[in-house]
Amino acid sequence: RGVTEWTSWFNIDHPGGNGDYERLEAIRFYYRERVCARPTAMEARTTDWVAPADTGEVVHSSLEKGFWCVNNEQPRGRVCSNYHVRFQCPPGSMQSYWTNWSEWGPCSTAVCNDVGIQVRQRKCVNTQPMPLLLVPACIGHHSERRECSNPPCTDKCQLVCSEGRPSEDCSRCACDDHVLHGEVHGVTGVPVAEAWVALDREPKVIRALTDAKGQFRITGICSASSGAISIRKEKFAPITVSAANNGTGLSWVRAVLRSAEKPYVVKHPEDKVRYEGGRVMMCCKATGSPPPDKYYWYHNGTLLDRKLYKYEEDLVLWSLKPEQSGQYYCKTSSSAGSIKSSPALLTVIAKGQPSCNSTPEMHLIRLPMDCVQPGTDSMHYNTGRCLHNKCAGSLDFDMRCRDEAGFCCGVKDMESRVINCGSYILPIRAVTQCSCQKCLQPTVLVRGRVVTADNGEPLRFGHIYIGKERAGTTGYQGGFTLQIPPDTQRLVVNFVDPTEKFLDTPKVFILDKRGGSIYHDVKVMRKKAPIDINAGETNSINLGEINGEDPIGQLVIPPNSFHKENGEIYEGTVKASVTFIDPRNITTAAAAPGDLNFVDGEGDMLPLRTYGMFSVDFRDESNKEVLGAGAVQVLLDTQHVKMPEHIPKMKLWSLNPDTGVWEEESDFSYTTTTAGGHGRSKREERTFLIGNMEIRERRLFNLDVPENRRCYVKVRAYMSDKFLSSEQLEGVVITLINLEPKPGFSSNPRAWGRFDSVITGSNGACLPAFCDAQRPDAYTAYVTAMMGGEELEAAPSSPKMNPNIIGVSQPYLDKIDYQRSDHDDPALKKTAFKINLAKPNQNNFDETNGPIYPYQNALSCENAPIDANHFRFFRVEKDKYEYNVIPFEENDLTTWMGDYLSWWPNPQEFRACFIKVKIHGQKEVMVRSRNLGGTHRETKGKLYGLRDIRSTRDMREANTSAACLEFKCSGMLFDQAEVDRSIISVLPQGNCRKTNTNSLLQEYLIKHPPVAPNNDTHGFTMLAPVDPLGHNYGIYTVTDQNPRVAKEIAIGRCFDGTSDGFSREMKTDSGVALTFSCPERKINRESLFQRLQNNPSQTLAQMGRSMRESEGMQAQRLPTRIVAYPSEQQGRTQNRRVTSTTRRRVSMRTQQRQ
Repeated sequence: RGVTEWTSWFNIDHPGGNGDYERLEAIRFYYRERVCARPTAMEARTTDWVAPADTGEVVHSSLEKGFWCVNNEQPRGRVCSNYHVRFQCPPGSMQSYWTNWSEWGPCSTAVCNDVGIQVRQRKCVNTQPMPLLLVPACIGHHSERRECSNPPCTDKCQLVCSEGRPSEDCSRCACDDHVLHGEVHGVTGVPVAEAWVALDREPKVIRALTDAKGQFRITGICSASSGAISIRKEKFAPITVSAANNGTGLSWVRAVLRSAEKPYVVKHPEDKVRYEGGRVMMCCKATGSPPPDKYYWYHNGTLLDRKLYKYEEDLVLWSLKPEQSGQYYCKTSSSAGSIKSSPALLTVIAKGQPSCNSTPEMHLIRLPMDCVQPGTDSMHYNTGRCLHNKCAGSLDFDMRCRDEAGFCCGVKDMESRVINCGSYILPIRAVTQCSCQKCLQPTVLVRGRVVTADNGEPLRFGHIYIGKERAGTTGYQGGFTLQIPPDTQRLVVNFVDPTEKFLDTPKVFILDKRGGSIYHDVKVMRKKAPIDINAGETNSINLGEINGEDPIGQLVIPPNSFHKENGEIYEGTVKASVTFIDPRNITTAAAAPGDLNFVDGEGDMLPLRTYGMFSVDFRDESNKEVLGAGAVQVLLDTQHVKMPEHIPKMKLWSLNPDTGVWEEESDFSYTTTTAGGHGRSKREERTFLIGNMEIRERRLFNLDVPENRRCYVKVRAYMSDKFLSSEQLEGVVITLINLEPKPGFSSNPRAWGRFDSVITGSNGACLPAFCDAQRPDAYTAYVTAMMGGEELEAAPSSPKMNPNIIGVSQPYLDKIDYQRSDHDDPALKKTAFKINLAKPNQNNFDETNGPIYPYQNALSCENAPIDANHFRFFRVEKDKYEYNVIPFEENDLTTWMGDYLSWWPNPQEFRACFIKVKIHGQKEVMVRSRNLGGTHRETKGKLYGLRDIRSTRDMREANTSAACLEFKCSGMLFDQAEVDRSIISVLPQGNCRKTNTNSLLQEYLIKHPPVAPNNDTHGFTMLAPVDPLGHNYGIYTVTDQNPRVAKEIAIGRCFDGTSDGFSREMKTDSGVALTFSCPERKINRESLFQRLQNNPSQTLAQMGRSMRESEGMQAQRLPTRIVAYPSEQQGRTQNRRVTSTTRRRVSMRTQQRQ
């Protein structure tokens, strides 16, 4: 090391705009650790290595400000060159440097006419992660001292007052004749009693408390001093208001307090990948009332030193090392509480290591049913795929909260291969190499339909809110579609009925970040009809009214509790509507608002177990004005709390509609009363829990218990009932409803307690649930699975329990008591299962391998191997098959690859096309579409893919079925340069003959050449229409941002036979494109030997005639025809020969007659 050392070269600006500015302040912001505090010299050169003096340009430089060149100062027609600079620093200053001096501290003495000491400090900052003894120390002292003195002592107060007089302690001006009056109300007009009132400049000195009417009075404060008043109360957000003075010795204050809201994270840190030595910025932002004022950052659960990392909302890390990889999250807090963000994964790639694994992983696709590879008998083929992990690409700027152009591992090279299916071949494109590329940014959609829980009436034209912003409107049938920003972590959607027939219902929706469109069947509660109550009397309203059972509780409203918005007490008749969501009614579970979670004092989101929710709506009888109410009591009958340990933990909660999180209102206390129950012949003493609340801006309340007995349940979804590990389904929504059974009857639940939904990933899903170690049936669970609106089947439990099918080994399976929904009644649906949530005993080896995991073993559940115990769902697709030459998973849009043979040419817009094929015959028939390139030069004659579907029986018409068959739409390919009219062959399997073609479709094809030849009566060929035709043509086309949704809508219209309807019952009398007759083959079970024995003369004569006819008609035989299903070729050929012989017999007989 020499006397001094030079930094590296910096170039943070370009000469565009006003010029080239290499400011030292900006360089320090980006490269703080690379520039010393006080450089001793600076050097500048152009990027072509020319010194500034040799450029002929006007430049400026300063060791304090840096280097800059202004375009307007240059000779006419010239602009500044692109410069870079470096700085010279003293030895060791690159590792250690002084911060700026702090301000001088206060004088050490407060006594008048006395002398004291003032101190200021600075810090020596080390930028290298080395032991302190090895880091060069800063030169100089870390503190400075100087003398200070106070003014001489005086006998009188020196405070000068513009009005009034100095107070006795000389701290303020006092006005004995001035009075400050004030009123404090809530947002609904309810007076706020016992609120603290203080001057804003002296917030800790309480000047007054509000009375029962929300009023206060302060004397002796001058009008100038009363300008800003601070008002506080527990569970309210503090507020500062200004007083109004009319010059008469009186000042007035009117304040409105809003309920305190716990912090809520609106911007979460995001996953990022960087190379060693780089830098990264993690961002976090939260809202609340009051706003959060403190942020803390954690790395792998360890709090980062604020003084070292100098963070607030954003965390910046410099000179990254591999050991800094891991999870980062922020925690923010205010006086109302704390909240933690979702964790973000930072990956730091060591020098010399690849950002992406170039070798693709194994990915097996299923082959067609009639494709069996010779020598292997395998019906799967490995096409390879690239793990869609984030990687470190070349960012234009790396200090954003969200990387603008994210990079992911994607396909670099593919090769064309041929799959030998025995009797035919299939082309396939397989992945051979992966690399780091820009991520495909799929559109994240949330769809669904909003209907009432009682009779399915749709919420028509309902308002949809995300936070406080209006996001859309439901349709006439209650449908909605929302496009969600890709950085959304928690989606809270509030459905508001403008007609006020239904409850306003906030819902927390799960998201599929890979672009899958999750369908939500949203249930809302119908408002209970209002009753008339007298505001001047005590009123009791029952909570939960079920025939034959007592109410769960009561709402007790004292007299004169109702208030108008202006704070006036309301006297008169109140229209009171209290709607109770009763957990004893299992159908109400889907209508529960929020997601039954709360945030504890540490900022963790934890689950609640509900004993009922209720919504209140109080209105003025005359003008329908919304009324507030104070000092309301909630009574909960303890007979409904079957778990005694829940009673002391019971709390009353209110729902924050913007965050979907339940926040604590009050605790409960005991009381005993004498009451008559339902069906009781006499009155008896009963115990209630009493909670107190005020009805302010929130109108949804909950009787809940925080439950610590928690577990995780492992569930996987598969393509078929073979449950192959290579055929796991991602993007499936698994829903678990916690049930509380009646004592001794685990199959007869008493009530539901909570519900959760999780989307399956590459390793299944882990669902949180309540469980119990002492009583296996203390909690049970009801589990369902849905994929794009389609319900999946659960593994069967009858007629015999098979652990290999269910996926759980004995004896734990018996303890769990697995039962599919049709276990006792085969007529019921097979789309759910019920289990006992028995917490596993960690000392019992049989219970340590899933499918239920203790809550603290969440990682064990998430990372469980495929052979570990788990519950199973499967998709019923025995009669459906799809094959793509370019493999693509429709539930993961990030697997899309740009290729001329891609089935879906545009990853942002998916067009699904279906043709309706009618079948006359006693049995359903498999129908195939073979899809080839037609007119595009890159795809002509090449296979896009195959589609197989079995026809669906029309229950209204005998011996008739129909198939909604997908085909490759015509249109632009992925390069958006040229249209391809794909060639579609529709080929029914079996003894089928085309009997009719839709006349409109036939006319359209003729008018839009080229026309495909259709000489084969056993199939149909066409060039796919470019136009989106409709049901009149038997063609159904739907375009959507998600392929599964587009196909679901098109299939629903095809079943219904209309262009705008939807049905799951096949209607074969409308919207048909093609009609085939597929009669059953008549099979003669009598052998030739049996016929000779039974009727020898007739048999021999028939054989002779057949031989003579065969010789005479040899020249008229037709050549053998290629058919769609190779496995059926032999049988079909034999059938054609018999048919040909029959024709010849008819022909010969006709000639003989003539």
